Amino acid sequence: MGKIAFMFPGQGAQYVGMGKEFYENNEKSKAVYEAASKAVGLDIEALCFEENTDINITEYTQIAMLTTEVAMLQAVLELGVTPDVTGGLSLGEYSALVASGVMDFEDCARVVRKRGIYMQDEVPAGQGGMAAIIALDAEKITEVCDRVDGIVGIANYNCPGQIAISGEKEAVEKASVLLKEAGAKRCIPLNVSGPFHSPMLKGAGEKLAEELKHVEIHDIAIPYVTNVTGDFVKDKDEVKDLLAAQVSSSVKWIQCVEAMLQDGVDTFIEIGPGKTLSSFVKKINKEVKIVNVDQYADLEKVKEL
Repeated sequence: MGKIAFMFPGQGAQYVGMGKEFYENNEKSKAVYEAASKAVGLDIEALCFEENTDINITEYTQIAMLTTEVAMLQAVLELGVTPDVTGGLSLGEYSALVASGVMDFEDCARVVRKRGIYMQDEVPAGQGGMAAIIALDAEKITEVCDRVDGIVGIANYNCPGQIAISGEKEAVEKASVLLKEAGAKRCIPLNVSGPFHSPMLKGAGEKLAEELKHVEIHDIAIPYVTNVTGDFVKDKDEVKDLLAAQVSSSVKWIQCVEAMLQDGVDTFIEIGPGKTLSSFVKKINKEVKIVNVDQYADLEKVKEL
């Protein structure tokens, strides 16, 4: 058997009730929610399990997702399954850092709470936007975006045929029209609260860099890939700079998956709400084994590996 990768989804996959079965059935998972609530001074259990609208607001979404992913991770690790490599999409990279032993969970929770606030507050509502571009290659998308006045560029390399752009609202709208003319099958405006992974978020990254000064980074016990370069991080001294840059850099998820494949990964376990990353990986490589853990019953699929 080849290597196993644990991968963690980003913002957008959240839903009310996520992780509740893990909280109720696994002591270590429950302890993660309690530790997060204590670390950031919020009732994370209520945020994740009770009907509310805050869960879809960036400053709350990010800490809710991190906590849920790390809680689910504990249940997977209890089965005796461990990763050879880890990775995550945007926010999910923080769960990967915890899984790789690079950051303690409580520190990570505090950083992610601030990250959500900084990203939400950096650009006034309505000034930025994002769109998913379907069935057009990255080179063509970049070429078209470069012709548009204002800030707009690639935010996410999700999978072949699906790339997201981000930037100033009007520039994104103009680029979407031109990209359709250039052959894109669809250009779908995304329901997000900001122009994530665009230069407009640079200030949020700078504030995050200040926050990261107070965090201890451990040796990389399990190799992990970063969105910024789409490759493995070799030196723990690079971690903080990469996390600060990640906020305004493109998410090179296709490249991350390709790096893991090249490293010998043939089994991907997605840990967290939804199946987004599983579907991306499937479009990148149809031969690999993919399992997603979202519900407690999904642990059975991990046992069968």
